[in-house]
Amino acid sequence: MYANPFHTQSLENTSFLVTGGAGFIGSHLVEYLLLHNAKRVVVLDNLATGSIDNVKLFEANPRYTFIKGDIRSLEDCQKACEGIQVVLHQAALGSVPRSITDPITTNDVNIGGFLNMLVASRDAGVKRFVYAASSSTYGDSKELPKVEHKIGKPLSPYAITKYVNELYADVFGRLYGVETIGLRYFNVFGPRQSPNGAYAAVIPLFAQGILTNTPPTINGQGEQTRDFTFVANAVQANILASTTDNAEAVGEIFNVACGDRTSLNQLYFLLQELGNSTLQPNYGPPRTGDIQDSLADISKIEKLLNYKPTIRIKEGLQLTLAWFGR
Repeated sequence: MYANPFHTQSLENTSFLVTGGAGFIGSHLVEYLLLHNAKRVVVLDNLATGSIDNVKLFEANPRYTFIKGDIRSLEDCQKACEGIQVVLHQAALGSVPRSITDPITTNDVNIGGFLNMLVASRDAGVKRFVYAASSSTYGDSKELPKVEHKIGKPLSPYAITKYVNELYADVFGRLYGVETIGLRYFNVFGPRQSPNGAYAAVIPLFAQGILTNTPPTINGQGEQTRDFTFVANAVQANILASTTDNAEAVGEIFNVACGDRTSLNQLYFLLQELGNSTLQPNYGPPRTGDIQDSLADISKIEKLLNYKPTIRIKEGLQLTLAWFGR
């Protein structure tokens, strides 16, 4: 999936730290960096939501190091940042519903942990800090498509934490000269995304339901729309952000998406078609804190980082379904 590089210069002299590297998106970043001969790839993960299975295939690689640690520990962050030039910060406690149930832990991980990573990066002389932001930051804004400089009021504790990340990154850039770039992910999906647990994302739940002939539940009427983004596109955005020499991109925040809108009903019936299934879904109550519609304007990232989504939703769903059915 990553045979064709997203970068133009060699990675052989660059050491990377991927926080949350045993997670869904993080493990894909690790895979890409090792495949393309990064000098060193360090993973910091406490395995709370990530899985060691996601990174097992990298263990024999001499350029790979795994540190079991928690971003809530400044000491762990400092250890992980030693000798690192680029941080790809993916570690977070995701899920809007989880943040509504447990706002304190979400805050501790997503804000306290983020600040620890910024401090550790600053003190270690890290050149660039690329971090996972979130489309949840757009909150109650009804404007479509979503443009980076226009946001609404947050609808969940999770959304607040991701917005605070952006504020902290901006301050660290202006006060301490840390080069930061934020990536607002829009509903990233793909292989290695877990269908397990109370806060699993919708696509792995749908895929698993179709493959096991177990009707999944769609929250609400299923007409809510999202800009579903295959994981390879998120990897591309991270690599472009970490390697760009465009000074105009530094300190900025970018939407990471495809610029397409798909309803949950359309999504399910597309998966149903790809899986040759006639299984009908169940419908349940709407989820608290969810927005109705989401669609990204990706012109800024296209212009400043030369980002071009390589895999659209149907192909991404095919790849995802094949992975779950392996």
